[in-house]
This record gives sequence, structure tokens and C-alpha cells, in this order.
Amino acid sequence: MKGERKQNANMGMYRMQNGIHKSMPPSNMLEMWSSKRQAHKEGISMTTEDPADFVGYCGLHCNACGIRQEKIKTAVGNLRDIIAHYGFDKMMPELAKWEPSLKHYNEFNEVMNGLVKMFGDCPGCLQGGGDPDCKVRSCAKQKGYRTCAECSETDNCENLAHYREGYKGLASALQNIRENGIRSYARGIQREVDDGYSYVEERR
Repeated sequence: MKGERKQNANMGMYRMQNGIHKSMPPSNMLEMWSSKRQAHKEGISMTTEDPADFVGYCGLHCNACGIRQEKIKTAVGNLRDIIAHYGFDKMMPELAKWEPSLKHYNEFNEVMNGLVKMFGDCPGCLQGGGDPDCKVRSCAKQKGYRTCAECSETDNCENLAHYREGYKGLASALQNIRENGIRSYARGIQREVDDGYSYVEERR
């Protein structure tokens, strides 16, 4: 029961930050994401596909996303490697005598498993990844738009509000698509990604 409450609380926070439909049960959302990711996982590459295929409806480029770049999966793996190198994972009961919080290590380990399971990889927006209830995706498809750059209401669009807050370059990205076309924009972002760029940098 305690674990279920924690899961619901965590998913509630993620929904608030990412605009996910609040009525969807966490188990259903996880199942949808997992099945879509698995269906498209094989053969999808960061660099061998057409970069324009990884421009989301919002105008952001999926290959610059930290989740698609597997930053969470890598960070968890690195942390586990360090813990194992020093043998801390075998010493937790003893270490907990000095630092009481370490008695919760097993729960923490399960949290890391959950992070990797849910956010370890993503095939990209157009390939079935991301929020299954994305309002931006639904709106763009309903209007027949490839991206929000075709819409005249982006500056005040409520569906894009949390993207504008989290990604300072969103407005310029949409303008770039309008002026230069999606393929030119995508190639430019892909070059930056190949040089190590990630949207994670914008949140620091």
C-alpha cells in the first residue's frame, strides 16, 4: 500500500510537470509507453535516420532530449558502478549504523529500476514515444499540422505553456522551421547533438 502511494505521488508530480492527462492510471500509462517503445525500439538510431523524422509536433528535436539520449539510464548505471566498485551495496546494513538513511537502500534501488524502466529510452515523438496523451500532438494532428510552426497561436498557446517554460529556445526553434523549413532546422539541431548538445543544458 505504501509503495502504491509513492508510485501515485511520483506519477502525479511527473504529470504536473509534463502536462500528462491526470485521469490516466499510472499502470496504464506505463503499459502504453512500454509497448510503444518496444514496438519501435529495434532499428531506431540517433544518427542514421532522417533528422526531420525526430522533430516533434511541438518543434523540439527528440534527439536533443535527455531521455532519448539515455542520460537517466547512463546516470543510474554510473552510480551503480561506483557503489559496486567500493562494495557499498554489500555494506549497507553496517553503513546504516552511521547514516540512518542508508537503511532505505533497497527502496532506492527499486526507484532506480523504475527510472530506467520508464525513462531509460524513447523512440521519439512520431515513433510512439513521449506522453501518450500529449495535447500538442493531438491538436497538431487535428489541425493537419506537421509542427506547431504552421500555427499562428503558438505565442499564447496553453498547450505549449510548459514547453515554453522548460525550453527557452522553443520560440526561436519554431521561427527557424517557419523560415528555413523543417529539414534545414533538423539538420542544424542534429549537428549540435552530434557535438554533445542536449536540452538538459537549458534546465541548469
